[in-house]
Amino acid sequence: MFNLLYMKFRILRVITAFLCTCTITAQFKDTFGELTQFEQQFTIYQKDQAATAIMLYEKGNNYFDVIHQRIWLIKEYHGKIKILTDQGYGEGTISIPIYKGENSSEKVEAVRAITHNGTLKTSLSPNGLYTKQINENWSELTFTFPNIKVGSILEYRYKLISPFIYNLNGWTFQSGIPKIYSEYNASIPANYRYNRNLSGYLKLAINESTLKKGCFVVDGFRDAADCEVLKYAMKDIPAFKEEEFMLAASNYNSRIDFELSEYHRLDGTTDKYTKSWEDVDREFRSDQDIGRQLNKKGYFEKNVPESLLTEGDMLTRATNIYEFVRNHYVWNGNYGIYRDIRVKEAFDEKKGNVGEINITLINLLNAAAIPTQLMLTATRAHGLPKKTHPVMSDFNYTIARAMIDGKVYWLDATDKYIPFGNLPYRCLNYYGRVMDFENVSFWEDILIEDKSKYVVRAKITFDPGHQNTQATFDEINMGYDAIARRRTLDEQSREQYLEETESRISGAEINHYELLDERTSDRMVTERFEATLENRYSDEMIYFDPFVVRFFDKNPLMSAERQVPVDFGYPRNFQYTAQIIVPDGYEPEQLPESLEIILPENRGLLKFSSAISGNNLNINYSLMLNRSHFTPDQYPELRDLFSKAVETENTTLLVFRKKQV
Repeated sequence: MFNLLYMKFRILRVITAFLCTCTITAQFKDTFGELTQFEQQFTIYQKDQAATAIMLYEKGNNYFDVIHQRIWLIKEYHGKIKILTDQGYGEGTISIPIYKGENSSEKVEAVRAITHNGTLKTSLSPNGLYTKQINENWSELTFTFPNIKVGSILEYRYKLISPFIYNLNGWTFQSGIPKIYSEYNASIPANYRYNRNLSGYLKLAINESTLKKGCFVVDGFRDAADCEVLKYAMKDIPAFKEEEFMLAASNYNSRIDFELSEYHRLDGTTDKYTKSWEDVDREFRSDQDIGRQLNKKGYFEKNVPESLLTEGDMLTRATNIYEFVRNHYVWNGNYGIYRDIRVKEAFDEKKGNVGEINITLINLLNAAAIPTQLMLTATRAHGLPKKTHPVMSDFNYTIARAMIDGKVYWLDATDKYIPFGNLPYRCLNYYGRVMDFENVSFWEDILIEDKSKYVVRAKITFDPGHQNTQATFDEINMGYDAIARRRTLDEQSREQYLEETESRISGAEINHYELLDERTSDRMVTERFEATLENRYSDEMIYFDPFVVRFFDKNPLMSAERQVPVDFGYPRNFQYTAQIIVPDGYEPEQLPESLEIILPENRGLLKFSSAISGNNLNINYSLMLNRSHFTPDQYPELRDLFSKAVETENTTLLVFRKKQV
């Protein structure tokens, strides 16, 4: 009885899945040049009415074929785009990337493109195809649809033939425009093994995998290989939008990735492409570009002052070595992680890539008896490395990891503005792989403790007789904010810097500026400004905006909702205090209302208050973001916090009334 019920349940699931698939695909035709009634009548996408264009339908099909006694990977593509506004015309230019190796290249065949305007069809001329070389390995085949108008449906298809079996790299469902339906199919012979991974927050509408017997035949071999037949699809796919304060789009864009793991050749041999970390560790030890370059202690001991490696305790030696390397080199702008690393030549030329500079740092620290290892990382723009298995292309950066008195320090000596123990903002990407060549490599989170603050302390006095206001204010930047300010001060002339400062302080004329050296270091910058401010006076009233400096002109989080996390890189703290001297003969008409908002788990805080003491009116404002990372479900509260902060800065007004005699 149980088996009968179970069989009925399985049959019902199959029928349901089949009906679901039919329902999804019924409104589309895969026959090239033919449109469904739904496609012709489509005018606006209700789920994104601001969309300028939309992908009505796209389908990809990957399979293997034998051509001229060689196995090729075939990719077929068919897509239909509808132009909804004239801002969407840019979607009418299509680029197809083509990869070229040392001895062979991909090629594109059977390109067809039609612009549908009602019943009128305009085909792309063969002369409309252009090939552009991008670099040594990549070129692009490009074409632009003819006769594009608002309401046009742009339909195209092509076939890409590749000799590179490892280029079965999956399918991207999400792009810069929304999609009604996107489908990916693959037929993979059983002797090819691929790792696969679904990224992004969207769910698959279709997820099917079946086995097809004897589907792949190669002349000269008796047995045909079975194939795994895959179908993945999504529907109603929102456009992927780049947002403020986010990590690399590749972390969140909805797609399915394939990576060749093993290839079981028809002659019985096996090629392994996905390695273990033990394999990677072993290769790194012997690699001339990294492993051997990490064993140059003897060279550096001979080419730096002995005192640099011997004087002071461990932290002092480490700090001095870091500053020496940071000042010795000029970074050439290249990362240099796997090849072209020659530390001796770079040291002599005083110029190098990231790998050469930081491997020099590692060698010197180890020469000074400070245990230091290489750490493979990825920049924020590159994406987060996968932890499931080694994917070396996931890494594009190297830093030094030093252990000093039981504490870990992560170091990068490429930037002269970065103090010891900090990393450049581009490196704040959560974790990396520590290459411990004596044992085994391991993952480690990157935790930067340095607190960043932007503090403004103002003292304001009035001169009603001359109808002006004098303000003296100190700006104090700490942590990463100090790094940014020091860089700005070095890169701009004083005149340019003060002009830009005046432009962000409404109605201000700066009369005096001073960099307070005694309160300035590589972790803190303190500046003093004296300025004359414009205000609104009448015979009886003085109107005054107490925020001499504003942290935000508008809310940096503008989207009504967000599907990807907010990532600031580091916690942020904004503080503003003002001591306002109430002019003789005047009194505050009404103090601004106090405000306090605390996010759950103390993720953030907004606090504003004002108080009168004698002839002093004191303003206190604080916006604290105690975390660098906020999940999408925490976004509404964070956006509201910023909205209230911006409103407080932009609408607070002090009114002083002349006292009645």
